[in-house]
Amino acid sequence: MNDNILNIKDTKFEKTAGGFVSMDLAGTFYKRVKPIRLFPFTDPSKYIAIHDEKDVEIGVIEDLAQLPKEAAALLQEQLELYYFTPVISKIINIKDEYGYAYFHVVTNRGECKFAINMGGNAVSKLSDNRLLITDLDGNRFEIADVLALSVKEQRKLDLFL
Repeated sequence: MNDNILNIKDTKFEKTAGGFVSMDLAGTFYKRVKPIRLFPFTDPSKYIAIHDEKDVEIGVIEDLAQLPKEAAALLQEQLELYYFTPVISKIINIKDEYGYAYFHVVTNRGECKFAINMGGNAVSKLSDNRLLITDLDGNRFEIADVLALSVKEQRKLDLFL
């Protein structure tokens, strides 16, 4: 067995008064921990690293399904906050100006505007048709299927494909 894998029987998670998560691991208390997906796109509920307040890895949970339902729900809530990624369903406009691209889009969370640095690697291809876009503030946006967009919208993305 891997030394990094946490023993679920020795692990207890609780929500703190501030809305964060604490963990007791076989008698060692961590007042605030952060779950991080090791495979965020291919296996989002498996191999969850647990980091302490100094961002040092404590260990890994192999599968959230192994945890009691309340603990799994608590960690899932934290993961959704950390990996908040609105999905773009419509591109209203993309304007390229002075090395930046200004997006005006509609997402599953509503209409929004954001900017990316054209010189960086702000647009990542996750597959042939799936894109992840990271704006100047580090916010992530996903286009689940470029081919689901209209031809006009796809042309606006040509610069990034």
